[in-house]
Amino acid sequence: MRVRENRKRGRRFSRDAYVFAALTLVSFSILLFSTRSFIVSVRDAGLSAFSGIRGGIYGISSFMSRTVLSIRELASLRREYNELAGRMTRYEQLERSAAEIRQENNRLREQLGFSNILRYRHIPAQLIGRDPDNLFSALVINKGTRDLVRVNMPVIAFQDGAQALVGKVIQAAHMESLVMPLYDGSSFISARFAESRYEGIVEGQGNPDLPLVMRFIRKRAMDEISAGDVIVSAGLGGVYPMGLNIGRVSRILYQEYETSMGVELESAIDFSRLEYVFVLDAEGGEDG
Repeated sequence: MRVRENRKRGRRFSRDAYVFAALTLVSFSILLFSTRSFIVSVRDAGLSAFSGIRGGIYGISSFMSRTVLSIRELASLRREYNELAGRMTRYEQLERSAAEIRQENNRLREQLGFSNILRYRHIPAQLIGRDPDNLFSALVINKGTRDLVRVNMPVIAFQDGAQALVGKVIQAAHMESLVMPLYDGSSFISARFAESRYEGIVEGQGNPDLPLVMRFIRKRAMDEISAGDVIVSAGLGGVYPMGLNIGRVSRILYQEYETSMGVELESAIDFSRLEYVFVLDAEGGEDG
């Protein structure tokens, strides 16, 4: 019996202890919540938490604003760069055009000066193409019968400070004409050495990169000619006036078994640079 009473007493004590602890905790909580310091602490904690959130939101919004502004500035800089690049390209084009115009003016001034000293009446013309029907040998100029150009008129040019023979007109239309150049395989010109005066016939080989050939020169001229000698038109045949520069001797062709000799010539005209020519009206007489 005594043991049973002791157990009941122990259980009652434990229950009372739990009740006491619970009442103590409730009392302490009421006391804590009732004080101003607790309210301030809670408010400060809430303010701190809100401030942190607000700071985070501000940081994110600032980052986004700066990013958007940077993108806008980058787009603006790109537009400005493209505008400046386009402007620079236009300036470069204008500079090239101005340089080309200056060069063109210099060439025209040079041609005008040469035109003023020509003895014969002449028609200035510009090379505008090559005739595909003649295997690109014939040259096309921008003057024709409207400008009094006729077939068989000689054509010369002024290049590197000297005049030289280009060829002759073989066809004249109203506004254009075809010129057969010296290097054409059908071109034959009565010519002579400017110094020794030996005569021969100059013919082309069909290609401007190949030398002209002067044939039918008397063998006795061998001791009086040499490389570098100037060859000019002889004025025979009624097409080319006398004394037009044709080229210079580059090689002497001599064979013992042949009855005559020949020479190779370097043309006085660089046809790859030919732009302007003069059609001579030799039948019209000399300019006064």
